[in-house]
Amino acid sequence: MYKRSIQRLVCLTMVVLVVLAFAGCRKEEPRKPLPSIPEKDKTHHVKIPDSISIGDNKEPALKVYIEQEKQIKDIKFEDYIAGVVAGEMKNDWPEEALAAQAIIARSYVMNFIETKGGSRYKGAHISTDIEEAQAWNSSAINERVRKAVKNTRGMVIVYGDGFAKTWFHAHSGGRTATAKEGLAYKEPEPPYIQVVDSPDSREAPKNDVGWTAMFTKQELLKAMADTGREIEDFQKISIGQKGPSGRAVTIMVDDIQVSAPELRLALGSTKMKSTLLDKLSVEGDKVKISGRGYGHGVGMSQWGAYSMAKQGKSAQDIIRHYYKNIDIIKLWE
Repeated sequence: MYKRSIQRLVCLTMVVLVVLAFAGCRKEEPRKPLPSIPEKDKTHHVKIPDSISIGDNKEPALKVYIEQEKQIKDIKFEDYIAGVVAGEMKNDWPEEALAAQAIIARSYVMNFIETKGGSRYKGAHISTDIEEAQAWNSSAINERVRKAVKNTRGMVIVYGDGFAKTWFHAHSGGRTATAKEGLAYKEPEPPYIQVVDSPDSREAPKNDVGWTAMFTKQELLKAMADTGREIEDFQKISIGQKGPSGRAVTIMVDDIQVSAPELRLALGSTKMKSTLLDKLSVEGDKVKISGRGYGHGVGMSQWGAYSMAKQGKSAQDIIRHYYKNIDIIKLWE
C-alpha cells in the first residue's frame, strides 16, 4: 500500500515537470492590443453666417455701427473683438481671463447675426450700442488684449449645430443662474447654461460682493408700471419665488407679483445690481433692497474668470466651467 502511494506521487511529479518544461519552451505570443475606443464625433455643421462670410476658413469683415461716431465702419472681425474685450473687461487682467472673454465675444457676434440677421441700425451687422450688443472701447486695446485675441483667433463656442448663447456678467455672488431666473428668458432653457459654483475673486469691489440700494416709493411704482404692473401705493415688499441658484424670480409688492429680472432693469441694473437678494423692506417712503453680486448671473462670471486665471486655469477651462457640454471650434486661421 505504502509502495503504491510512492509510485503515484512520483508519476504526478513527473507529469508536472513535463508540463512546466513545455510551458518554458513555448514561445509566448504577444498580447493583442485592446481595441481603441473611437473618439466622440466632433464634426459640427456650423459655419460663418452667409451675410459676413468671405469664404471658408477666412476671417470675416463686419459692418459696425459705431454709436460714439454715429456712423457705420468696415472693421476686421478680430479687430472688433479686441475692442469688445477691452470694453467688457479690464485690460490689465490675466491673459487667460481676457482670452475667455475673446472667445465669448466672438461667439456672441456669431449667435447675434445667426439669430437676428443683423443690427437694428440699418446697414450694419452689429453695433457698439451696449443696449443692443456688447461694450466696445478701441482706445483701451493694449498688448495684453491683442495677445489674448490673437491666441484665440477664430475660436467660438458651439452646442450641437449652432453657436452658443454666451451670456456673461460681472460677479455671480458665488453661484450662477439659469437663463429663466436670471433673465426671465422665455424660450426653452439652453442645456449648456446650468447653475454652477463660481470662485468669484476676493479682489472684486466690495459693493459688487454685497450691496444696498435705496429707492423712493415713486421710483418703485414707476418701475412696476414699466413692467405692466400699475398700482397706486403699497405697504410691504418681499421676495416671492426663488430659482435654482437662490435668486428671486418674482418680488411681491403687497399681493402683486412682479418679475424680479424685469423690475431690476426698470429700477436700473447699476443700482439694483442683481436678483440674488438678501432683504427688501419699506421704510417710510423709501424702499431698501440689499443683495449680492453684480449682473444677471447667467453664464460666465468675469470675477470668477479672473480668479480661475489667477489659479492657472486656461481660457478653455474657464469656458467649460461656465458652459456645460459645449465644444470650442476654430472657424478661421
